[in-house]
Amino acid sequence: MTVIESSLRALPGVQEINFEPELKKLSISYEPDLMGPRDFIKTIQASGLGNSKAVIFPERRGREAHREEEIKQYHKTFLWSLVFTIPVFLISMVFMYIPGINHGLDTKVVNMLTIGEILRWVLTTPVQFIIGRRFYVGAFKALRRGSANMDVLIALGTNAAYFYSVYSVLRAATSPSFESTDFFETSSMLISFILLGKYLEVLAKGKTSEAIEKLMDLSPETATLLTIDREGNVLKEEEIDSQLIQKNDLMKILPGAKLPCDGFVTWGQSHATKVGSETALSQIVRLVESAQMAKAPVQKFADLVSKFFVPLVIVLSISTWFAWFSAGKLNGYPKSWIPSSMDGFELALQFGISVMVIACPCALGLATPTAVMVGTGVGASQGVLIKGGQALESTHKVNCIVFDKTGTLTMGQPVVVSSRLLKDISLQEFNSLVAAAEVNSEHPLAKAIIEYAEKYRQDEENPVWPEVHDFESITGHGVKAVVQGREVLVGNKSLMLDHNVDVPLDAEEMLAETEGFAQTGILVSIDRELHGILAVSDPLKPGAKEVISILKSMKINSIIVTGDNQGTANAIAREVGIYNVIAEAKPEHKAEKVKELQAAGNIVAMVGDGINDSPALVAADAGMAIGAGTDIAIEAADIVLMKSNLEDVITAIDLSRKTFFRIRLNYIWALGYNTLSIPLAAGALFPSTGFRLPPWVAGGAMAASSVSVVCSSLLLKNYKRPKVLHALEIKRKNCGVDF
Repeated sequence: MTVIESSLRALPGVQEINFEPELKKLSISYEPDLMGPRDFIKTIQASGLGNSKAVIFPERRGREAHREEEIKQYHKTFLWSLVFTIPVFLISMVFMYIPGINHGLDTKVVNMLTIGEILRWVLTTPVQFIIGRRFYVGAFKALRRGSANMDVLIALGTNAAYFYSVYSVLRAATSPSFESTDFFETSSMLISFILLGKYLEVLAKGKTSEAIEKLMDLSPETATLLTIDREGNVLKEEEIDSQLIQKNDLMKILPGAKLPCDGFVTWGQSHATKVGSETALSQIVRLVESAQMAKAPVQKFADLVSKFFVPLVIVLSISTWFAWFSAGKLNGYPKSWIPSSMDGFELALQFGISVMVIACPCALGLATPTAVMVGTGVGASQGVLIKGGQALESTHKVNCIVFDKTGTLTMGQPVVVSSRLLKDISLQEFNSLVAAAEVNSEHPLAKAIIEYAEKYRQDEENPVWPEVHDFESITGHGVKAVVQGREVLVGNKSLMLDHNVDVPLDAEEMLAETEGFAQTGILVSIDRELHGILAVSDPLKPGAKEVISILKSMKINSIIVTGDNQGTANAIAREVGIYNVIAEAKPEHKAEKVKELQAAGNIVAMVGDGINDSPALVAADAGMAIGAGTDIAIEAADIVLMKSNLEDVITAIDLSRKTFFRIRLNYIWALGYNTLSIPLAAGALFPSTGFRLPPWVAGGAMAASSVSVVCSSLLLKNYKRPKVLHALEIKRKNCGVDF
């Protein structure tokens, strides 16, 4: 280990090394631009490991590994419980009707103690205390926290049955006349049924995470690494584990193959430069995982009910036992009601235990998280990343959506379509000054202006713009800079007025004409005199008009809030069918508008893509970021529309509504089940029909209720987008547009 550590520390970029000898594992913190996992493995192997081999540690998700372990554990425990419970069941309920075997089981050992009772006691004890230990541990932890849960109910119910049976058996062993009636089969069968229910439950819950597994399947296990010489000639191809890809590697991707990492494609077009856990895919997986663990506010209802429900059930259980026991002592019902195999106390005890185990609130606790897990997983498979239960709950109530314009309703790929000069200046000089002023801006309009200017300098392969001083980006207005000693302002009318630049009448008319064509007019001032106007066009996204129409049919009001000028904003709004427009809005104004709408009683969603939209995305009840937008906007949003398609706004709202319908259905089932089952278990039908629920049957019913809630949530996996969106998708593809 010392040799390996010194070899690794000698590598450039290695910051920290931690050894875990028991796991035969070491972790390295390093600079990814300088080193990578392949370098470490080569160094370790060269350090002299003998026949041992260094490999990258498997990237197993903790929660997924825990779930698999939990499934195996419940399966194993349930099978062991059957080993003991099946003989108890046979001895108690089958062999008693087989004459020869029945005679042997009824053979007395000590006083009235029989062989059958000893066998049931011996077989039930490991089920109660070894296999059922998890319920004692769970009950102890819950009670130590000052709360009560399912484990408390199971521990109380099975202990009541077991220790009464022990009392009955010991009394039979010490009495020449007392005939024992034990409930050992109740204890063992109850634990077995509950373990079966838990096994089926964790098995079903595992299905809710299939979306994450499908996402991980998008990443191939291997990749082809190319080694090249200084001239760029390929020297060799090598297939490596995709986890061993490092920055600056050159990979070979065959047509139609899965991409092993983010990167620049040398032939074709793509973007991003991340590997390993930094890739977009890994980040999406982490986002979905955290969303599935996040609680929805509606879960507080279930938590509150569960908090008081378990103590209430215990009180009801004891009250049931006491009522039946008292009625028996006071001759409140005929003795003929008591089965021949028990007395009045035992009958009352069975009713009490049945109430205790059938009324477990675990189905209530599963109602929300399972639906949220499936809903967010389905959303991810549809390209809609929903960041947890809070986002789902807010989105399903949305009745007002605020849209940004550029990059949201429009393509976000503005193009300068014309330029008009108002002063005596050459077009090349004009474009050169404007491009120089905009070259330091990240705004999409700035990029469009630079591309336009480059067309007039096609003779130069890499045009160099004049030197710029005192550059200033004025959010929501434009830019200001000193170029070749001249002050250049590029932006909207407000920018000009703020800097005392006169906008003549003919310029106003040009602006109005430009805006009438749904184009953005950009004013250019040089040394405080208006020199020209650039007309920028940013076409609508295919289907934008139809999306607004569908939202209207869903009783959702749409509003445009944009930093663009009023004329252009109004023209775009007319095209898509929106009648409420707020233009020339700064980032803080967008957030203020959202808060105004919320104050008026609306549940507001904000859809945007830029840094300027981030405050509004945070302020909204449900912030939706376009996937092609900025990292800041995506971070601020509650929902990310990965495909950047507007119709996914409808998908997000529709999916959240379907998910919450399923949650409500789960609650109705869970609460309705308890409302009906408790009186049944307490013997409400026994006087009129003679029907009663033995405790082990009640335990099976309780387990079935939990499994049914999970299966109900799993039905969300069949979610299909609204049919009306299929036509929009076909239209978008026919336009040759995909985002």
